[in-house]
Amino acid sequence: MKQKVAQRKALFQWRRKLVFVFLLVFCFGSLVMMQSRYGRVMMMASLHRQSAQGPKIAFLFIARNRLPLDIVWDAFFQEGENKFSIYVHSRPGFLFNKATTRSIYFLNRQVNDSIQVDWGEASMIEAERILLRHALTDTSNQRFIFLSDSCIPLYNFSYTYDYVMSTSTSFVDSFADTKEGRYNPKMDPVIPVQSWRKGSQWVVLTRKHAKVVVKDITVFPMFQQHCKRKSLPEFWRDRPFPKDVSKEHNCIPDEHYVQTLLAQEGLEEELTRRSLSYSAWDLSYSKDHERRNWHPVTYKFSDATLDLIQSIKGIDNIYYETEYRREWCSSNGKPSRCFLFARKFTRPAALRLLNMPLQFYILTVCARSEASVIFVKPSKSYNCQSHRIISRSRYRGSKRV
Repeated sequence: MKQKVAQRKALFQWRRKLVFVFLLVFCFGSLVMMQSRYGRVMMMASLHRQSAQGPKIAFLFIARNRLPLDIVWDAFFQEGENKFSIYVHSRPGFLFNKATTRSIYFLNRQVNDSIQVDWGEASMIEAERILLRHALTDTSNQRFIFLSDSCIPLYNFSYTYDYVMSTSTSFVDSFADTKEGRYNPKMDPVIPVQSWRKGSQWVVLTRKHAKVVVKDITVFPMFQQHCKRKSLPEFWRDRPFPKDVSKEHNCIPDEHYVQTLLAQEGLEEELTRRSLSYSAWDLSYSKDHERRNWHPVTYKFSDATLDLIQSIKGIDNIYYETEYRREWCSSNGKPSRCFLFARKFTRPAALRLLNMPLQFYILTVCARSEASVIFVKPSKSYNCQSHRIISRSRYRGSKRV
């Protein structure tokens, strides 16, 4: 009798353990399924948010340390809603926090794998590739604009966005380099001379072309090895002077890399071959010796005038001497001004523009909606027709850059 009771007790305990194991397995399975469904729901919600907010423009800033014009860009981005993202390449270890930037848009926007960049070295194009790698992780980013720390926007965000997104092409200043002899024959046959191009590094890329730059493992190594700037004068030199200077090719990597890569890949038909960032290079007239060097003019406080801004914004075509090509600028299939940004502005010059009286920009604000600038916000009651002080026709016509 006692033996039967013990057997029943053992059977009951075994059944209880079996039920416990079953419940444990059921609960674990339910948890896994819930997590899986939650993951799918969150993924779908993320995709929905991305599709709802639409394509974005990634603004890629290359800076030495902080961004001296961050307050100007802060006003620009206030109208951007969810249509932009920001990435900054600064020196290694530099952080954008409340002590180093006055704009919330730049807080913690530095990339975490930046490198030391030297002008005229391949490190500049490596910095560009680093920025693109980060920006491409956001699938909403469909255009990628490179900007320096001395750039200012010439128009408001909505016009800039529509201008850039209205075409399926990249904006890449690209032309045949037949004058300066920067091409190094040692690049051949990897980079034939027929593919050699020159232009501004301040390009605007589509997502397709941004991926081409990031995935490149052929052209970039050639630039690292064979595209080097000419030795600087004695007092600037940071390396031994070469034995035979005549064999040097004064190759500035960032002025050739993207242009040559896209030409090499047969993608030039997908480009609008001009830049959207204005730089003043023709300084032969200047009496200021500091302005006649290897860099574009730097605009100081005294330069920041209405005439300067309007002269830049009035440019509607660019002439390329080496190709005998005049590029008439257009946007969304219609004639337009050529530039959305301008450089190189000092902080005092940019702040002077930001604080200019409203009447300085009556022409710009009132001429048409596309001309609204970031620097002023006129009241809705302002009568453009009765206060227009400068005729738009004054700024029409060909301008050669």
